[in-house]
Amino acid sequence: MRALELALWIALVALLPAAAQAQLPEPGRNAIASRLVAETDAPAAGGTVTLALVMTPKAGWHGYWKNPGDAGVETRVAWDLPQGAAAGPLQYPVPERLIISGLMNYVYEGPYAQLVEMKVPEGLAPGTPLPIRAKLDYLACTDEICVPETANVALDLKVGQAGTAPALRAEFDLYRQALPRPLGAEGRYETADGRFRLAIPIPASMDVPQAYFYPLTDGAVDYAAAQDVTRRGDTLIVETKAGRSGGPVAVEGVLGIGDGVGLSLTAKQGTVPAAGAPLARQSEAYGGGTVLAALAGALIGGLLLNIMPCVFPILSLKALSLAKTGRDESGARREALAYAAGAILVCLALGGALLALRAGGAGIGWAFQLQDPRVILFLLLLVTGIALNLAGLFDLPSFGGGNRLAARGGHAGSFWTGALAAFVATPCTGPFMGAALGAALVLPIAAALAVFGGLGLGLALPFLAIGFVPALRRRLPKAGPWMGSFRRILSVPMFLTALGLAWILGRQSGVDGMALGLAAALVLALALWSLGRRQGTGRAWLPLAPAAVAGLTALLLVPSANAPAVARSQDALKAEPFSEARLAALRAEGRPVFVYFTADWCVTCKVNEKAALDRRDVAEAFARGNVAVLVGDWTRGDAAIGRFLEKHGRSGVPLYLYYAPGKPAQILPQVLTTGRLVGLAP
Repeated sequence: MRALELALWIALVALLPAAAQAQLPEPGRNAIASRLVAETDAPAAGGTVTLALVMTPKAGWHGYWKNPGDAGVETRVAWDLPQGAAAGPLQYPVPERLIISGLMNYVYEGPYAQLVEMKVPEGLAPGTPLPIRAKLDYLACTDEICVPETANVALDLKVGQAGTAPALRAEFDLYRQALPRPLGAEGRYETADGRFRLAIPIPASMDVPQAYFYPLTDGAVDYAAAQDVTRRGDTLIVETKAGRSGGPVAVEGVLGIGDGVGLSLTAKQGTVPAAGAPLARQSEAYGGGTVLAALAGALIGGLLLNIMPCVFPILSLKALSLAKTGRDESGARREALAYAAGAILVCLALGGALLALRAGGAGIGWAFQLQDPRVILFLLLLVTGIALNLAGLFDLPSFGGGNRLAARGGHAGSFWTGALAAFVATPCTGPFMGAALGAALVLPIAAALAVFGGLGLGLALPFLAIGFVPALRRRLPKAGPWMGSFRRILSVPMFLTALGLAWILGRQSGVDGMALGLAAALVLALALWSLGRRQGTGRAWLPLAPAAVAGLTALLLVPSANAPAVARSQDALKAEPFSEARLAALRAEGRPVFVYFTADWCVTCKVNEKAALDRRDVAEAFARGNVAVLVGDWTRGDAAIGRFLEKHGRSGVPLYLYYAPGKPAQILPQVLTTGRLVGLAP
């Protein structure tokens, strides 16, 4: 059918009037330029490489989706691949709508990319050439004319080593972001009296400011007819004029939900409920109540961060130092405000950077900086220095007569202590924080920054209370010799934090990276020990010079990740790596599915895994209930996981989801219990 349409278009071009023919592209130049690129130029033998057909229409021209609508032709590709290689089907981004003379067209009026997964032959030696050739046939149109075009594209790759980092990962992240995402649940449709009605399971908590159903099944609906979309609870209902195909067994398509985002779905015949309430616009959905709720969650979540082992010692010593110095009311308040300013500004800076990177297409979330092993190494050296300072190995004379880091006096000391507390607290996403930071990603920029600032304010609340409430300061223990012992005791959680950071570095960069980090920490410790021995002399700080050189060298040389991280609890639960395609396949089988997202640098994640997920009774209950388990490891970042988290209102990990057969996802609390997990199993 489509081949016949293409032949008709070719015949029609010859019959165009002179005015229309004047719009034709110059001979030898296509109206839609095309090129073939690969995510990596050195894919591993036996692996898969993602290719992209990047199409760039000239101004006023457009290309077509897989189902072009009332008119048009989809892209056809004839591949010429190395022996043993195989290319999958084209993956199309979410299209746009264009009505011309009453005909609905599903098109792309700007640059777009169609992705293809190519299987690399097995048994090839590194360096083996992989010539890839393809002939493209597609239709390029304006509002007045259409021209069938042909393009020959070529790409020369070479077989590389397993784990080669993709050279164009950021570019391909943008391409993947434009693809529709699997809905993960089956819809229902019915046709009666010439009307097509579709029920799509979408949780009421998921805002859908606008919706349009792009049918892939040809003839399921009248393409040019208006679509009425309403919501009834956790179901979106689409109603329009039925097409010519009658009632196929299943209807496939993409639900566009605005801003180029779409959800791919399959609907089978079934009963569709009556229409519900019209959709609310996003600007209406995010009112003052939503912002206040997100801000309250950020405040409470920031407050809870103070009990984390890397933050509590800093807060404790700062509070005791304030009591020890016996500052007057105004001095105590100024120090508290300076501490709060440091914490708030760091959270604002991290939040602003997160929003800016996401606006550029990066699929990242809260604590994104910890996905870089260089940041982990920097934190390892910083925390090691703090721990050694607390242990009494050296003093910081310039910080107020021998007081150590957290006891530094003055506004500058308080400011940088608050900034330090906020920075080292970023690995944690505890109760209340997940939903609050997830909301920040979809709120207007000013409201989003207010939420990030609220997180810093919550972190600073205890010290603000001590600074502004004299009664609380009077309740603090009086200064005495015991403070030296207490200070050394508080070095223990900092040393444990450093040990945990070394483990994370090993998980991200392998044994070589961890060895490099430990070597740099050893050099730093020796330098600080020498500093402590020489304090009081004129050149006490000289030993820090080689330590600084060693630290900078380590930051430059630390290896990047070359293999995906794997969550530890997957052996106990027989978990599989997460992908939206695998989730959709398991749900199509009718199996209950438990999905969790974790990261090695996430303290809450690790506690939940040890306290609940790794328990034998949980594994046995899941086995009895035939519960499939998928785990998404976000230790090193993954754009697909980032987008999935965002879709469920989260900006970071942990996230725990349970899919009962035929029902939408149930979001579980961020603090898990064994009883809650066992109770999920049917």
